[in-house]
Amino acid sequence: MTTESKQELLGYQSYSIQKNLKYFKPTKTTTTATFAEEIRNTLQFAKKSISPKFFYDESGSKLFDEICLLPEYYPYNAETEILQKIEKKLLPYLSEEFHLVELGSGSSVKTRILIDVLLKSQKHLQYFPIDISEILDQSAKNLCNDYPNLTVTGVVDTFENGLDFIENYDDKPNLITFLGSSFGNFEKSAGITFLKKISSLMKSSDLFLIGLDLKKDQKILHNAYNDTQNTTAKFNLNVLKRINKELGADFDLENFEHHAVYDEQKGRIEMYLRSLSEQSVTIPKSDLSITFSKDELIHTENSHKFSTLEIESLLKESNFEKLEISKLPELEQYMLHKLYCLNENFNKNYKKY
Repeated sequence: MTTESKQELLGYQSYSIQKNLKYFKPTKTTTTATFAEEIRNTLQFAKKSISPKFFYDESGSKLFDEICLLPEYYPYNAETEILQKIEKKLLPYLSEEFHLVELGSGSSVKTRILIDVLLKSQKHLQYFPIDISEILDQSAKNLCNDYPNLTVTGVVDTFENGLDFIENYDDKPNLITFLGSSFGNFEKSAGITFLKKISSLMKSSDLFLIGLDLKKDQKILHNAYNDTQNTTAKFNLNVLKRINKELGADFDLENFEHHAVYDEQKGRIEMYLRSLSEQSVTIPKSDLSITFSKDELIHTENSHKFSTLEIESLLKESNFEKLEISKLPELEQYMLHKLYCLNENFNKNYKKY
């Protein structure tokens, strides 16, 4: 059975773009139904919410790229610096022909650093970006144009489904990456479940690279999620625009505002959309009519920050084991069996942000 046939049995359709680029995605009907059902399930209750995975349509992905360039948004520049430093420490573990697998690739900017590293240890590289956003197509084309020895097989789907896709692909070792501190979006129990799933899918030769944001001064955190150019606000509000476009809703974006606060006890930024007036909204494809009171909140994202002790406990509970490596900077990065963990200590090491 061909790879395409196996993936079609899993509910994917393949699209060949050019010789070194193809991608798989679920049928449009399935994707739309899932989106509509999830929106209905999370907006019909008293405590309303929208999953942050729905931020990343084409417009949302472009807005997030703009956020990464903001002076207040420290994670992007800091993580890029760390990635540029790990090459010599990572290369000894890449002696075989690895695939590069990325969860939440977006525009694939930081991915280029890892592609450069891997192509120093092998002649050809197969890259599997997994992203719910259609922007995956254009970013993959750009990579193929810049790297003639690169083959891109994109998966337009959720992380969990994308990992199942990779599990059924072939037997080569994978470097699986989850960057941008995106893990902070998970609640603790869901995060452990997600890490356990990754660990269970990985072969003994696989590696996992993850970026985690450490706890820091509250002013730095506040400014990072409440930038002066209001780009984060546009990004947050864009999810309502997406619901309007894809599900036929009638959200008036001028009747909502961005609201982000840090909860010190829970160690996380909480992001919301606040209703500015009493109003009603209908979402036809979700078969839903809802009312909002003035100042009522829609929860859209958590971004957890971690202490080093919390990280060590989390990884131990998720079945990752330490891998011996010498003289790693304390509080900056840890090498673990199956896992290379980047802890972004921006208070101590990145004061300029």
